[in-house]
Order: sequence, then C-alpha cells, then structure tokens
Amino acid sequence: MTTILLIEQVLNGIQSGIMLFLMAAGLTLIFGVMGLINLAHGSLYMVGAFAAAAVSAATGSFVIGLIAALAAAAAAGAIVEYTVIRRLYDRDHLDQVLATFALILIFSEGTRYLFGSFPLFLDIPSALQGPITLPGGIQYPLYRLVIIGVGLIIAVGLFALIARTRIGIQIRAGEADREMIAALGIDISKLYTLVFALGAALAGLAGAMVGAIQSVQVGMGEPVLILAFVVIVIGGIGSIKGALVGALLVGLTDTLGGVLLPPLFATFMDASAATSVGSSLASMSIYILMAIVLLFRPTGLFGEA
Repeated sequence: MTTILLIEQVLNGIQSGIMLFLMAAGLTLIFGVMGLINLAHGSLYMVGAFAAAAVSAATGSFVIGLIAALAAAAAAGAIVEYTVIRRLYDRDHLDQVLATFALILIFSEGTRYLFGSFPLFLDIPSALQGPITLPGGIQYPLYRLVIIGVGLIIAVGLFALIARTRIGIQIRAGEADREMIAALGIDISKLYTLVFALGAALAGLAGAMVGAIQSVQVGMGEPVLILAFVVIVIGGIGSIKGALVGALLVGLTDTLGGVLLPPLFATFMDASAATSVGSSLASMSIYILMAIVLLFRPTGLFGEA
C-alpha cells in the first residue's frame, strides 16, 4: 500500500468517525442525563436524511436542506420525548427497549408511507464537488473534508455548551442528581425535552450529511445506531470527550481494518480467501477493540463508575 493511499484511508476513517460522533454524542447525552436506552435514535438519523433530501430537491438548496434536517429531527425528538419517552423514565430498561423498538417500526413505516420504498438521492453542492489537493499531492474529496471540519466545529461547540453555559451546568447537574436540581426549582421536564431535541438534531444532521454520500433509504439508521452504541461503550457513557475519542477509534479501526487486513492475509493464502478472511476480521475489529477496552477499563475510556 502506498503512503498516499494510507493517508486517504486515514482521512476516510476520521470522516466516518466524525459522523459517528454526531450520532453518539446525542445518544450519550440522552443516556447520561436521562438514564434512557433509546433504540429509536437511528430513526432520527433517518428523519434528518429524508428531510434534507426532500427539502433540498424542492428548493434546490443544500443548505436549506440541512436546516430542514436539523429542524425536522429536533421537532421529531421533542414530540417523541413529550408523548412517549417521558412515560419511560421511571420504568426499567426492558420497557424502554420495547417502547423505543416500537418507535423504530413506527418511524420506518411512516417514512415508507410518505416517501415510498425507493431510495432518495441528495446531491453534493456544486461548490463542494470534486477533489482538493492536499500537501504531498494527495487528492481528496472536498465534501468529505467539509464533513470533518463541520463535525469538529460542532464538537467544540458541544464542549463549550456543556462546560461553559448555564444550560450545560444544568445538564451536568441533571446527570449527577436529577432530584436535587428539581428541588432547586429547575424544570426537569423542559430540560429533558431540550436534551432529547439536541441529541435528535445532531443525529439528523449526521444523516443529512451522510445522505449526500450514500442513498437515503428506510432503515438506514439502524446499522449506524449499532456503531454508535459501540462508540459510547468504548468512550464511556455520558462523556462527550469519550464519544469523540471512541468515534474516531471506531472509524479508523473499521476503515483501516478493511484496507490493511486483506493484503496481510494475501501473503500466505490465495487472493480470494485473503479478501474473504480479511474482510470478515475487519468487520469484527471494532468489537474486538470494544472488548479490549472493556477488559482494562470496564467503564470505558472516559466513563465513571
């Protein structure tokens, strides 16, 4: 493998990790603050992608599509929290899993009813199409670099929101002792709705941005949700820093594993077998990484007991 190809794959892994961070950040906020297992988080990712594709096609503006994705996912999240999730906070995790799994089915069938079973396509804006030349003569798609930049800006904004603002203080306090902040006069219901809508908006934005790279279709959020759960287990539940580090580790492991393992096995077996074995191990690599992290850090890299 050439150095240029390796660098390109590292950038692909970072871009994949940044998108996983947007999913995992909302998921870890919801679980950390509310103690809620939300299997429907991937459906909010799908809502953002479909909203962006539909609005962008109607208006011809990718930016308006992104705004629509944020608004639609946040609104869907707030409505779901108010009508369904609010009744699950004091229930055990099995009830939460069953209820949010039902929401997956509702969102999937509702989306299929509105948009049909065929995938939609979201075009990359003309200004962001094509490659850009990086130092060393590396040609890399401009849009993927924009995804990395936007994701890093959002990560910095999230850190600032949680650490520097009054809302962030309330969120951290709600994670530590929800009864106490309720006793201090903070409306915990509104805080929970805000956190859920914020997490949903991040998932919707991730879906919209990825929708320009792959097709937008029903059920696209569930595979990403599984990876997001792996991310927050590796990084530590409730930690934004852990979500970022875990997402980058998962993105790089998944991408580089698929590129490096098949050639490695090709040195002592035929090409077709090497591709099959290497690809299988590459798909397992993120779970092996999770097992190794949990072996030494049962609470995740940045989680607390």
